[in-house]
This record gives sequence, structure tokens and C-alpha cells, in this order.
Amino acid sequence: QVMLVESGGGLVQAGGSLRLSCAASGSIASIDVVGWYRQAPGMQRELVATITTGITTGGTSSYQDSVKGRFTISRDSAKNTVYLQMNVLKPEDTAVYTCAARRWDAAVWPYWGRGTQVTVSS
Repeated sequence: QVMLVESGGGLVQAGGSLRLSCAASGSIASIDVVGWYRQAPGMQRELVATITTGITTGGTSSYQDSVKGRFTISRDSAKNTVYLQMNVLKPEDTAVYTCAARRWDAAVWPYWGRGTQVTVSS
């Protein structure tokens, strides 16, 4: 079992920055990929960014087109934590951000945090 806990959400003005954290505990060795999802009110949940976390292959990241160049996902293996640095935030980035984790070959994400609210005011 893997437990994920997010932190770092809040209220920020457009153009500002926030850094989200996703702390993992439990069977860390069973996960290879961590992703950040977000869901705005009335919208479907969407995948924002992912990063591989394996000892030998970790660090490979990918991003949704709408956040490329503004968001950066990173990891601190010593702290079992994945970060999402969000810069030049826009009102349309407002959503609940949730981290998820899976094995590299899993078709679904079995581990989820509870989410953290990010609100960007115009």
C-alpha cells in the first residue's frame, strides 16, 4: 500500500506561483511513476504532469500542453516527495490538484492522494 499526501495549495493572483508537494509513504518501491491530476468544477479530471521515480530510470517527465513552460515536476528521492512548481498561474489553472502513483506497467493509477485546492484570482 502506498499513501500520498499533498500540500502547498492556496489562493494566488494571476501571474503568481505555487509549489505543490506530494509526499509518499508505505511501499514506495512498488511505484515507478507519479502524476499530478487536476479537476476544475464541472470539468473532467485531467493529467497535468508525470515523472518517473525509479532508481535507475527516474526523472523523466511529461506535461500537458497547456502547462508546458509554466509548470515543472520534480522529485526528491531522499524525501520520497514529488513537487509541482507552478509559475505564471492563470485563472484557468484553478482546480483541485491530486497526485497519483502507479507501477510503470500499470494501466490504471491505484494510489491517490486527497487533493489540494489551487485558486488563481484574476
